[in-house]
Amino acid sequence: MKEGNLVKKGISGSTLKIIAITAMLIDHIGAVILEPYLRLPGHWTQDLYDLHYFMRMIVGRIAFPIFCFLLTEGFQKTSNIWKYMIRLGIFALVSEIPFDLAFHGVPFYWSSQNVFFTLFIGLLGMMALHWLEESGMSKIFQVLLGISAAVAAMVIAEFLQTDYSSYGVFCILVLYLFRKWRILQVPAGCAAYWIGDYYLFRMNGAEKWAPAGLVPVLLYDGRRGLKMKYVFYLFYPVHLLILHLISVFVLANAV
Repeated sequence: MKEGNLVKKGISGSTLKIIAITAMLIDHIGAVILEPYLRLPGHWTQDLYDLHYFMRMIVGRIAFPIFCFLLTEGFQKTSNIWKYMIRLGIFALVSEIPFDLAFHGVPFYWSSQNVFFTLFIGLLGMMALHWLEESGMSKIFQVLLGISAAVAAMVIAEFLQTDYSSYGVFCILVLYLFRKWRILQVPAGCAAYWIGDYYLFRMNGAEKWAPAGLVPVLLYDGRRGLKMKYVFYLFYPVHLLILHLISVFVLANAV
């Protein structure tokens, strides 16, 4: 291992991003196209249901933890944190209509917000923790204010009902706190995800496969890889809009 617990030769950040985007696409195909199709009278079959479960609950769940990790890396490596924050905020707004159309069938659905809002709030939480670390105040105040900032970020995510909401922000902040020790960061991130989903915030265990997404992180070697700065930002709203249109066509011709 190199300094910072990075493997000597592993996978790059762009490879992690491709893995996450692919898993997310499979998940959203299951959610936006297959799930409504299964609800149609006479179209439910066990095979299609099993396929839907595999796409959403196994493959699809690994995407978000990788995006959480990449967010913590982006926060540490960005040359301008304010531009990074503004970019996330802009795409959160841009993606909301495609997200609402894809998952709720209407252009404006106020009870659910897209994942960019979760990442944006997670970024604000990391900024607060970083400021506290650099503030020079006593450790006890850093810990107390850090806990307050983390709780505030999670409450905001829960109030806005963002995708992955409070336990998504919880996972981001835990990954950030363990950023200097990769060998501990991954199990800490897995624990945060399981605890956040199963015990603290959701209590249904629906995300039990999600921490598997952090396994490839162990092979991350710190390289950026391919220049894909805007790929995820653009892919997210565009693919949701396309899947919505495909779903409308499929459902219209299935009746």
